[in-house]
Amino acid sequence: MSHDVITDAGRVVLGIGGLEARRADRGLIITHALGSCLGIVVYDAQAKVGAMLHAQLPLSQLSADLAKQHPGRFVDLGIPLLFKAAVDLGANRRLLRVTVAGAANMIATTNDLFNIATRNLTVMRKMFWQQGILLAGEDTGGASPRTMSLKLDTGETVIESQGRKYAL
Repeated sequence: MSHDVITDAGRVVLGIGGLEARRADRGLIITHALGSCLGIVVYDAQAKVGAMLHAQLPLSQLSADLAKQHPGRFVDLGIPLLFKAAVDLGANRRLLRVTVAGAANMIATTNDLFNIATRNLTVMRKMFWQQGILLAGEDTGGASPRTMSLKLDTGETVIESQGRKYAL
């Protein structure tokens, strides 16, 4: 497998359960409408490798069939796949800058069983804690959906929500 740097990765759009990794000097990975879902980005500035995951549900045990077909839909399966995809393209796991957005409570509920956003965050935090992964930037919670993009030239994670645009 070649690890040559692509000059321009273009604009890669992720849907729910999507996972994409690129080694490029330019381009963008973007996902829209992060509600209760989590968008997680990893980037190695030295290797110019970036990757993004759009995870929908906390635990794969909720649906074994869906987990087999679309592992990226689940936080517990998607996170290891995200890191593996970046490392497979030449990223150094210890140099990865990790950012996360999403986990908005789109539906008001007091029942934790149905609070997917909070459960997604809990599973992610537990996995990151176990692996010693620290977040460089986070924009989670609230009640508004977000668009998350990764600029492959700079590694900057940009969030757009409610008419605002800002870097994590």
